[in-house]
Amino acid sequence: MSKSPNAWRGETGTTGMPPAVVPVEVERWSAGVVEHASDEVADERAVAFRYHGVSHVVMLATPADLEDLAVGFTLSEAIVAAPDEIRSVGVQVVDDALEVHLDIAPERFASLLQRHRNLTGRTGCGMCGAETLADAIRAPPALGPGLELSSRALQAALATLAERQALNARTGSIHAAAWVVPARGVVLVREDVGRHNALDKVIGALVRGGEDLACGYAIVTSRASYEIVQKAATVGIAAVVAVSAPTAFAIRAARQFGVTLVGFARPDRHVIYANGERMRP
Repeated sequence: MSKSPNAWRGETGTTGMPPAVVPVEVERWSAGVVEHASDEVADERAVAFRYHGVSHVVMLATPADLEDLAVGFTLSEAIVAAPDEIRSVGVQVVDDALEVHLDIAPERFASLLQRHRNLTGRTGCGMCGAETLADAIRAPPALGPGLELSSRALQAALATLAERQALNARTGSIHAAAWVVPARGVVLVREDVGRHNALDKVIGALVRGGEDLACGYAIVTSRASYEIVQKAATVGIAAVVAVSAPTAFAIRAARQFGVTLVGFARPDRHVIYANGERMRP
């Protein structure tokens, strides 16, 4: 797989690439007074993932870091089993939509065709186009011990996360996923209108950069759903921290997959829901 950096980041891009943040004219009402003003809102675009030219799924996403998103999605949805099975990835603008073209190992592409998945997903859908229960409810191998998390360091990472959310600071409507390495803090952040997309972007960025997914953990600025836990476990991420609550399904999955699951991660507090043996003071 190409390890070259993305051709564009954030709201800027190559010719024809839509921005992630769009200016709009609004009427702002406050205490009975109407003010005409300019505002900034997050954009979302239809993004089609095409494997060997065949459309697999269409989702809505923030038009930024789409190569990261495609690589992360392809791995976290078990379309391929290893990064080196992704041979190439590229983004193309098609009218008002975007296409991401991927070449993967021939045997993985043959397996993908058998899934008969070519459906439309909502913004950041977690099970985009899953046709059967077996496709949707996968059981990755349980993760072993190794990673250790410090509650003190986790709190420090949370304290710095907001300042790394550049797009959300401007729009107030974008989720983030962060990659935290013990003793280093937050080393990578990706943003998207979809929480699953944000996590996939982090996964893709790490893989494209040759990082070891066993050496850190993910923070998501959302609830912790089953799909978030499943994606993490599929690629070998041993811990997920969410600023909101987990679902019961997510807790059961975390316990089964060996993922440390932390929720309600706020200043000076957090709740451990599964596999707390990795946590230290």
